[in-house]
Amino acid sequence: MAEVKLHGRLLSPFVCRVIWALKLKGMPYEFVAEDLSNKSDLLLKYNPVHKKIPVLVHGGKPVCESMIILEYIEETWPQNPLMPNNPYDRALARFWIKFAEDKLVRTTTLAIPFISVVAILKLFRSITGQELENAKKEILEILQTLEEHGLRERNFFNGDNIGLVDIAFGSMLYWMQVIGDVVGVKLFDSHKFPSLHTWFENFKQVPEIEENFPNRDEHLVYLKHRREQWVASD
Repeated sequence: MAEVKLHGRLLSPFVCRVIWALKLKGMPYEFVAEDLSNKSDLLLKYNPVHKKIPVLVHGGKPVCESMIILEYIEETWPQNPLMPNNPYDRALARFWIKFAEDKLVRTTTLAIPFISVVAILKLFRSITGQELENAKKEILEILQTLEEHGLRERNFFNGDNIGLVDIAFGSMLYWMQVIGDVVGVKLFDSHKFPSLHTWFENFKQVPEIEENFPNRDEHLVYLKHRREQWVASD
């Protein structure tokens, strides 16, 4: 079996996506921790275009960008499928993955070096009360769309089984909660978004997710420090 390595940093939600997918597939891998303030020669070699994490290296061949990596994992190791078999259901899954990427994720240079998030970043960088309200409104609209149209009373986006859509949104909603705590707003209200709340609890209780869930306290400390730096430099 060809060697599998994952270059990343555990504080990255995009790296978490890849870890979860590999664990759900039961694939062994070596984790290579990267210092993004001093990027390794290997990272620059494997991702010379964007020079960022995560990078999956399989048999010496690099694959970059978290959702592309997840698609590669799904196609390379078919056991424990993370996409539906039915073509229509697969199309729906791709639609929601694209929604997650379009609404929440964008590649750019940000104050947080390993996270490129549109709506969530606006919240993180909000300084005035109006900025905070605007960012909060945008996120609540995204959550409302997911509540009304995404899950349709199912346990997971794919139905009864966890899949790539769940991984895509799960990583972002976790970060949304942590950043909400940093800036002092509660977004993910269980009364306002009951379906999403139930889904997220189901998601976190999947053994492979629960055993590899990020350390919230670590992230709070890190993001509070980054936000203080951002506010001071504004």
